[in-house]
Parts: sequence; structure tokens; C-alpha cells
Amino acid sequence: MTEISAEDTPEAGTPAKPVVATAEERAAALSRGWIVPAVIGSALMMQTLNATVLSNALPAMARDMGEDPLRLNLAITMYLLAAAVFLPISGWAADKFGAKRVFVLAMALYAISSALCGFADTLLELVGARLLQGAAGAMMAPVGRLVLLRTTPKNELVGAMSVLTMPALLGPVIGPPVGGFIVTFWDWPWIFFMNLPIAAVGLLLVLRFVPNVALQDAKALDWKGMLLTGLGLACVIFGFENLGRDFLPALAVVGLFATGGAMLWIYAWHAKRTPHAILDLSLFRLRTFEASVVGGAFMRIAMGATPFMLAMLLQVAFGMTALQAGLLTFVGAAGALIMKTTAPPILRRFGFRQVLMVNAVITGVFFLAYAFFEIDTPHWVIMLVLLAGGFFRSLQFTSLNGLAYAEIEQDRMSRASTMSAMAQQLIQSVGIGLAATLIHVFTQMAGQSEMTAETISPAFLVIGALTFVSMIFYARLPRDAGDEMNSRS
Repeated sequence: MTEISAEDTPEAGTPAKPVVATAEERAAALSRGWIVPAVIGSALMMQTLNATVLSNALPAMARDMGEDPLRLNLAITMYLLAAAVFLPISGWAADKFGAKRVFVLAMALYAISSALCGFADTLLELVGARLLQGAAGAMMAPVGRLVLLRTTPKNELVGAMSVLTMPALLGPVIGPPVGGFIVTFWDWPWIFFMNLPIAAVGLLLVLRFVPNVALQDAKALDWKGMLLTGLGLACVIFGFENLGRDFLPALAVVGLFATGGAMLWIYAWHAKRTPHAILDLSLFRLRTFEASVVGGAFMRIAMGATPFMLAMLLQVAFGMTALQAGLLTFVGAAGALIMKTTAPPILRRFGFRQVLMVNAVITGVFFLAYAFFEIDTPHWVIMLVLLAGGFFRSLQFTSLNGLAYAEIEQDRMSRASTMSAMAQQLIQSVGIGLAATLIHVFTQMAGQSEMTAETISPAFLVIGALTFVSMIFYARLPRDAGDEMNSRS
């Protein structure tokens, strides 16, 4: 029989130590798991709301400015380009000046640039204001995510990330109908002006609830690396924008790709010889990070292209108003919002690898299904397909976003967050540019001067087929990849 000493048992009349969490611990867990991610997510809702509203408003904005609707995709891609260029310094700025301080400043600048977008009268003015807005957004999303990453234990991170994205997903839910209503019954500048009250409330909530994160040891900023990556990405994206178009000579487009590729190659060489390069390329040696960022890129191409392509299909090809199109497409985001509450238990049950492999097929099939929408397709069928597609797409991106940080230590969180966010912005801009180019090419091949359903639908097939490439990267993951984050290990 095991001997138990007096020190191992409580004295008579002495209550045993409680085994449940104290009130302070429960309050701290509630704050980490719900309040802080919800507040940060509410601030990020400005970006997702603006993105979905803008996609739905592009045809009306094109008519008002006297521009080709396909040309208005510059308003989206230039925002994403600015975000990709300025994202590399977001992690450094958060380490140097404090994540909360940078986050608050970024929200204020985003509101100011939104007002400038609303006052724009020409495409050039709009693109300039969107570049400023993209720079502010580059600081807002990754720094907000970084606050969460540095204040949340790994075993609580998937749940906290799900809460973080819930308010952000409200933007895509309410964005299409709200934007459609504004464009149909009011005027498009108000899709930007409505950011102002959201920013004001968001700033108050952040200042009240989001904790200060301790300053990190910020190394000297890699200006050479920033210049190489910024110019390289700008050349590549602008090359995609003009691929197959008549805006620039073919030789100039080739020159853009060659210059961009050369600068990015020089940066890769520079990064190997620079201890604190602006982008940490060594992160891609981690299998989970590679699968999330590189493998997930093929899914994110479709994610970036779909809202733009649906707006062109429903409004330009089918002749719907912005409000009618918005009332159809918002259900996709509603499906995504529903999935956010069920993603953590699904990942705990099946693990990252199995979920990503199976769901990649399901998500790809739904992207392909959009190609079969016709002008006489019942609206309830379109809504059902978009609802189910949004549901499974949300599961895929929740899994990818969580998996990215599975092997990242705290001292590399800012660099990982920056790299992941920059890649997402870049790939979405590539998706939109690729979609516009495909539609333009298919329109020319059909001998038509304006896009129709017959020239937009094939683009959905090409974009949808690309999503299956991601399975190559998911298949290489170990079966227990990311289990620590799901409390499965």
C-alpha cells in the first residue's frame, strides 16, 4: 500500500484547494478567447465590408466615370498591391512602436483614405486614394492578428482566430446588399463614407479592450529589401493587369514581368545574406507554413477572383441591378459565417491534413459550379450553391490560417504574420488580375466587343481548376500536423 504523508493531505478543517479556475482566470480566458478577438475583428470588418461593397459597385462606378467595367478592377488590384508592398514593414513597426499603437494609427488612416475615395471624380483619383487606403490596411490586418497571436496560448489559438474572423465575415454578408442598395438608390461615394462611423466605434473599442503588447527587440529596417520586394511585386502585378490587354505594348508587359522577376530573385539572394531581411524566406522550410501559404495560394486566387467575376456575370451579363446581385451573393458570406462556429470541433475531430485534403475537392467543385449559372437559372438555385460554397470555403481558410502558425515560435510570430498576410494580399490581387485577363481573352476569342455569360463562364472553369493544385501541398503534411493547436496531441 502506498504511504501517504501528512504533507500530502489537508489538515482537518482546512478546505481543499479548488480545482476549478478562479474568477480572474475565467475572466482572462473570456477576454483572450472572445472579447479581444471580437473587437479586433470588428475593426477589420471595415476592410471586408469595403471590399465586398466595392466589387458589387464596380459596374455602376464604371458607368459614372465613363470607363470599361473591366478597367475598374484597378480600384481593387491597386489596393491589394499597396497592401502587399507595405505589409513587410507592418511587423517591424509593431515591434518598434507597439502593436496596439500601430493598429490604432492604421485604423485612423484607413478612415481618412476612405473619405478621399468617396471624393474621387476620376479613375486616376480613385486609384490614388485606394493606394493610400491599401497602405493603411497593410498595417491594420496583420498587426491586429499579431496582437492576438502574442496574447493567446497556442491551444486556444484556433478558437480565438475563429472569433476574430466572425465580425470580419459580417462585412461580406451585409456588404453586397448594403452596397447594392447604396448604388441603386443613392450614390456610390457612400460605400466609402460609411467606413467613417465604423472606424470611430472601432477606435473606441480597441482603446478600451485591446491590451498593450510588450515592445519587441526591433532590428534595423531592411530598406534595401523593402525596395526590392516593393518594386518587384509592383512590376509583377501591373504586368498581370495588362496581360492580354491593349493598354500597353506587348514588349512593355514582358519588360514588367522580367523586371519584377529579376528584383524578386535579387531579393532572395539578398535575404540569404542579411540576418534580418524584411521577409523571412526561411519560414517556407516549415512544412505547415509552406502548405498554408503556397498551397493555400491556389485557393486564394479563386477567392480573390470570385466576387469580381460574379459582379460581372450577374450585373453586366445578366442585367441585374447592384441590389439584385447583392441580395443573391450575400448568402455565400452567410455560409462562411455559419462555418466559423463549427470549424474548431471539425479540426479537433479530423485534424488539419484530412480536413484540407477532403475539403479542397469540395471547395473546388463549388468554384467550378459557378460556371454553369445562366440567365434563367432560378435564383434559389444560385443562392443555394453560393451558400454551400461559402460554407466549405470558410472551413478551408480557417484551417489554412490556423495551420500557418503551428510550428512558429513567439519570437518569429511577427515575421510569420507579415509573410502570411503579404502573400494573401498578393495572391488575391493576382486572382483579380487573372480573372479580368481571362474574361478579356475569352471575349476576344468569341469575336465580341462586350463581355457576356458565354465569355465569363469559362473563366470560372479555369480559376476553379487551379484550386486542385493545392492538394499536392496538403498531401505532403504529416498526419499529426498542427495537432497541438487543436488539443489533439
